[in-house]
Amino acid sequence: MDDTFWTALTTSILAALVTSIGIFTIRRFADWGHRNTTYFICFAAGVLISASFLHIIPKSFSMNPDAPVWLLVGFMGLHLFNRFLTAFVCEKNPARKDYVIGVIPMLGIGFHTFIDGFIYSISFSVSIFTGYLATVGMVLHEFPEGIITYLLLVRGGVAPKVAVMLAFLAAAATTPLGMLVSYPLVNNIDQQALGALLSLSAGALVYVGATHLLPRAEQEQKKFSLVALAGGVLVAVVIVASKA
Repeated sequence: MDDTFWTALTTSILAALVTSIGIFTIRRFADWGHRNTTYFICFAAGVLISASFLHIIPKSFSMNPDAPVWLLVGFMGLHLFNRFLTAFVCEKNPARKDYVIGVIPMLGIGFHTFIDGFIYSISFSVSIFTGYLATVGMVLHEFPEGIITYLLLVRGGVAPKVAVMLAFLAAAATTPLGMLVSYPLVNNIDQQALGALLSLSAGALVYVGATHLLPRAEQEQKKFSLVALAGGVLVAVVIVASKA
């Protein structure tokens, strides 16, 4: 294996480690996390929606002329899966009626972090400097991503120990997995294919933020929820600026 492979793998593992630290930090301070879940939901909505509109969607549109179609597929695909989960899991088992608030965001975030692994492979294959620039932007959002995934799973009724495992698999392990899967194929992944994948993930993230997180936050009407939402938007702006 060449130096590029090991550098890309190391940085993707670093991203997974940062996410894991976020998961285990919020697990350690569970009571505080539960009291402030609404603020984390608002923060997550701000990050996911803003990052999608400010960076992921424009980038994918510039790479693939069919990206709007994939954006719609990502959005509607997750909506249909939500309907399936609600009809065949939640309605048949009332004890699991809130599972969608955790499972759907977990799937959206998991797919997105898997695509992040592709970006590590591709950016480091372009140049080491390009790879490090991409790393700065992506690692910035890993810590809160782990926290958000865990909290939403617990909020949806998943047992804390199971939520830790699922959050780790979805938000952390998928990044190095995506890097390992994509690296042997990196020379065959053209801009249009990556653009389609990015647009698909953006559609999923917009769906999670706009239809799951924001409505739930609005129901509870916490005093500083708008401040938390603005904080998420600001973090997304910082991430986008660091990648510029």
